[in-house]
Amino acid sequence: MIDLEHVRQNRELYKQAAARKRIALDIDALIETGEKLRQARQELDDLRRQRNELTDQIGKKAPQAEGEINIEAEEKKTLIARARTVGDAIAARQAEYETLKTRFARLEAFVPGLPCPGVPDGGSDDDNVELRRVGEVARKPFALKDHMQLATLHNMVEQDGPRLIAGSRAYALKGTGALLELAVLRFALDSVVARGLTPILPPLMVKENAMYGTGYFPLGEDNAYALTEDKLYLTGTSEVGMMAMHMDQTLELQELPLRYAGMTPCFRREAGSAGRDVKGLYRVHQFQKVEQVVICRNDEALSLQEHNNLLQNAEDILQALELPYRVVAVCAGEMGLGQVRKHDIETWMPSRDAYGETHSCSSFHDFQARRLGLKYRDEEGRKIYAHTLNNTAIASPRILIALLENHQQADGSIYVPVALRPYLGGREILEPPVKQN
Repeated sequence: MIDLEHVRQNRELYKQAAARKRIALDIDALIETGEKLRQARQELDDLRRQRNELTDQIGKKAPQAEGEINIEAEEKKTLIARARTVGDAIAARQAEYETLKTRFARLEAFVPGLPCPGVPDGGSDDDNVELRRVGEVARKPFALKDHMQLATLHNMVEQDGPRLIAGSRAYALKGTGALLELAVLRFALDSVVARGLTPILPPLMVKENAMYGTGYFPLGEDNAYALTEDKLYLTGTSEVGMMAMHMDQTLELQELPLRYAGMTPCFRREAGSAGRDVKGLYRVHQFQKVEQVVICRNDEALSLQEHNNLLQNAEDILQALELPYRVVAVCAGEMGLGQVRKHDIETWMPSRDAYGETHSCSSFHDFQARRLGLKYRDEEGRKIYAHTLNNTAIASPRILIALLENHQQADGSIYVPVALRPYLGGREILEPPVKQN
């Protein structure tokens, strides 16, 4: 999976990457185990070759006739004894090899993608570096309601009933709330499809190798919902299904780049977030997302261009929704195992009096492709590991927080951005329902 020679030649870089990403990995032990594994494999190959040669020699010896002393037959017995000795050595070495293989696989699973030059250091989102702000944060001349007050006023959401049947952080959007979410999702999907992305509705349940191949395992098991009887997992992003459906494939150069837009429900346990953002719709277990995915040639300049394109797509969607936001460069300590470059978009949320994360744009270079066995054939016919990227186009209900709160009016009505109006029957304002006496 990994290029062990590259790790060996860049030992200190990988040590630094593991430390910066706060990953407990002994790079020296990885290299040492890899070398022992290589030697064991070579010894096994040598022993098997010896056994094959002995087997061939044994087959050529004439059988011994009864009552005769046959020199060839005696030699055959000697060869058989030697073959048994070699066979015993193979069995012993095979056991050692399997132990080394298991140990190496455990270490290899934690080898990080190397952060690109310019990725800031840091251990929390406080260390992310703001790059730009877009849009004015409106200071309205009336007392603002938060998104749950607005959603309740508009009869958009249910929480009590859903939490009785689905547990904490469950919710149900209804009426205008459901229509608003569908409008946002479809607008985002149409926007990126118009830019050449192919819409995909991928599987929501995947095998462990898909989670591992895309880099969500290890380190992400606590956040995944497992269907243990079926040995499947619910995905936390459609990226998993879209990327993994090309597992162990070799694509042709003319097929690249592949640009996808997946729209699916997503599921995350939010492990480690107990007590955080429990009110409202900011941090929930089930949500809807339109995700952008790119598979391209193994070229760092091209990969950066694709990254910037994905980021721009998301920014254009937010600008069309008339929402103020900022873009931050994510620090190494907040990046995932395989990410080499990451930018977050944070949208202004008045009730938080702060920007809240709504989009993440990530480059992986060949990290995911190596784990997935995803290659392409270059101009000379060589098989090369591809580069992969992904970025949120929109995620709901979190984006609804920004939409409701930023576009609320003094009377409790909600302004509908021009871009969403075709998806909401042309409505320019969402009025609260009239209460019946």
